[in-house]
Amino acid sequence: MGIFDNSLQSWLQLVSLVFLITSVAIAVIIVMEKRSPFKTIAWILALVLLPIIGLVFYLFLGQEYRKRKLWSKKGIKDLERIRELTSRQLRKINSNQLDTKGDILEKEKIISLLLNNSHSLLTTGNEVKLLNNGEATFEAILNAIDKATHHIHLEYYIIDDDEIGNQLKRKLIKKSREGVEVRVIIDDVGSWSLSKRYIRELKNAGVELYPFMEVRFPRLTSRLNYRNHRKIVVIDGEVGFTGGINLADRYKTGNKKVGQWRDTHIQITGDAVSCLQVIFAADWFFVKKENLAGDKYFKPFSEAPGIPVQITSSGPDSDWKSIEQAYFTAIAGAKQHVYITTPYLIPPQDIVSALKTAALGNIDVRIIIPERSDARVSKWCSFSFVNELLEAGVKVYFYQKGFIHSKLLIVDSILSSVGTTNLDFRSFETNFEINAFIYDKEFTEKMISQFNIDLGNSKEIVLEEWSQRSWINKLRESLAHIVSPML
Repeated sequence: MGIFDNSLQSWLQLVSLVFLITSVAIAVIIVMEKRSPFKTIAWILALVLLPIIGLVFYLFLGQEYRKRKLWSKKGIKDLERIRELTSRQLRKINSNQLDTKGDILEKEKIISLLLNNSHSLLTTGNEVKLLNNGEATFEAILNAIDKATHHIHLEYYIIDDDEIGNQLKRKLIKKSREGVEVRVIIDDVGSWSLSKRYIRELKNAGVELYPFMEVRFPRLTSRLNYRNHRKIVVIDGEVGFTGGINLADRYKTGNKKVGQWRDTHIQITGDAVSCLQVIFAADWFFVKKENLAGDKYFKPFSEAPGIPVQITSSGPDSDWKSIEQAYFTAIAGAKQHVYITTPYLIPPQDIVSALKTAALGNIDVRIIIPERSDARVSKWCSFSFVNELLEAGVKVYFYQKGFIHSKLLIVDSILSSVGTTNLDFRSFETNFEINAFIYDKEFTEKMISQFNIDLGNSKEIVLEEWSQRSWINKLRESLAHIVSPML
């Protein structure tokens, strides 16, 4: 027994030494990566206070690789044409020659920013339709698929093998057998539960379907952290959709845990659809190494009268945190009001500062978040930001009629943004996201009307009452706040 005990003790000492060396090495790597101080401190605290759990979490969710190692867009043909057009628009803005309606020039700084940081072309020949909730969105998408004659492109974080998922499958199979090109990108984590049978039936019918960044050993730890959260539909290069709604029944029927799902999507007809197509084509090139090019996929820009729209994407394939920068600029430059709806309120410090500064400067800042959430830790993280926002004069509302999943930004009755980006670290810094920035008073008034309806289904949080919540809730929020940069 003595020999056995000594061997066991020696083995445990060796394991402890290896673990210590590994943890110290990872801590050094985290510091050398020059992340935000908040992220750096959060990960080091996790390693110190929860050594085994913290190490596992870092290996699976914390690694950040240089973008050039993760993805290069080199070789995607149509990106060069977009870059040329955006450079031309920037020159026109700099020389005051951009032909746009006078009211959107109030947001010229955001237009220029998105042209510079993500080559997001400002398109004018657009119609934009606001789609509230799953039923209206699914009906519009399925109707557009029915009318497809050349191609159907879908890119989704979640497609479920449920009623709406199977409706979609039947229509895609039918269209593929009619000779329509059908391409589908699914996120490998978001759509993990999608059955092999579902995928096999699509492929057997000629549908091209690829997972985005397959999460398989031994590449698991390098890919799990980077998820494709985009929702894109493009039909024949003429009609496009984006927003917060995945292809799953819960977006229509809700679920027992949180009740009805309130969400927002948009349908676009016109020049901006080619910009949606460019982002899909870049992602398609990544998963299949196939270039989609030509007028069948990319309709010529008409520059016709219509609603001005910029489609922008962000993620590990981008040089800049373009959507975060646009949000910051929009909030910091607001003159009247800032209205935000987000399911997860876990903002980086620059966005927190922008919100507080705007409110302290007598800008009407209102944020709607859900009281009931589909993610418990994210809920407590969101609640942990409420107190400091209230202290600065930001008005915070808890949505009561189920779970609100919309991702909206409305500024000064002229700018509105609809897309896939949550107001949180992961959306701004890690996920692949897409948003439409829309510069139009009439459309923005529709957004404000719906925002006010959502306000009517929400409860305003008053600082005095919020301060009196139980110490257990305060402790939960404080602990969640520490880990919020890691989520």
